[in-house]
Amino acid sequence: MSSIEALGYTPFFSAQFELLPESHTLRPARVSAESHGLFQLLGCEATLGELSGKLRGQLKAIQRPVSGDWVAVSEQGDRATIRHVLDRRTQLVRRAAFSDLPQVIAANVDVFFIVTSANQELNPRRLERYLTAVWDSGADPVLVLNKIDLVDDAAALEASVRDVAGGATIVSVSARTGQGMTELESLLSPARTVSFIGSSGVGKSSLANRILGQELQATQDTSSTAKGRHTTTRRELMVVPGRGVLIDTPGMREFGIIDDEGGLDTAFADIAARAQHCRFRDCQHESEPGCAVLAAAETGELSPERLTSYHKLKREVRAAQARQDPVLAANVKRRWKSINKAMRRRSR
Repeated sequence: MSSIEALGYTPFFSAQFELLPESHTLRPARVSAESHGLFQLLGCEATLGELSGKLRGQLKAIQRPVSGDWVAVSEQGDRATIRHVLDRRTQLVRRAAFSDLPQVIAANVDVFFIVTSANQELNPRRLERYLTAVWDSGADPVLVLNKIDLVDDAAALEASVRDVAGGATIVSVSARTGQGMTELESLLSPARTVSFIGSSGVGKSSLANRILGQELQATQDTSSTAKGRHTTTRRELMVVPGRGVLIDTPGMREFGIIDDEGGLDTAFADIAARAQHCRFRDCQHESEPGCAVLAAAETGELSPERLTSYHKLKREVRAAQARQDPVLAANVKRRWKSINKAMRRRSR
């Protein structure tokens, strides 16, 4: 395996590169990190690159290179000019903080390690949100319960998480003691790209350092409440010799869902399966007669909290799509206006 193939340069990308008219004068490279318009590159001789003037004018914000992207560059010594951004095989997108705009977290990732602390930070509703986004990205999710050494009953904790995991693998680990790291590291392989995502202080950088075998990512001790302190400040792709690459990401306080290409039904497969037995094909599982999903919630087969979470994420997706589509947004606005009028008439 060549050095560039070890970085994840598969036929999906090489086929695109070879179709470029000027491919004989360019080189493929992978974006490691970005800072102030400069991109760190791997796989070519140049270590830094910047977008060509033409490309800067063409690319939308969501198309700009991020950690994990493959690009075609022309080199001038230790600097390069990025001429093309190759199509992504997968991309994890969220609604940017304080904005309705989509933000790409990482590109061309095969497996996302969704890291959560096995203590009071554990939040099933947040995990459902991450799972929905990862399934939607095209990558595979793995739930990583870190700091397992801080809990008394790890088996019970895993069982509670299994209710929301669906088809995702669950791995319990301790970055501090090394417990469970063998199982986690078995998910790495040459040419494979994995990425850590999760809230601040859950131990993503500590796990990355364990895998890398050295202190490449800064970490801080946990506080008296066993909550870690945020240290990673940017997304960065790092090579794991002989075992592919990993991307560490900063902790995210919020993760807004902005689209749904099937990720919601995959993350909530139990609801999707029951929906097949609803009386109406377009059942929204809210108040319709003959709804199998509501029936399951009433009997306790389905957690009411999980159903509420499903509805919340579904509304979030619809709202995001409406904001992107002016016609749809106007229709939604008119619908809610009529609903509010009806409610006011009823209250008189």
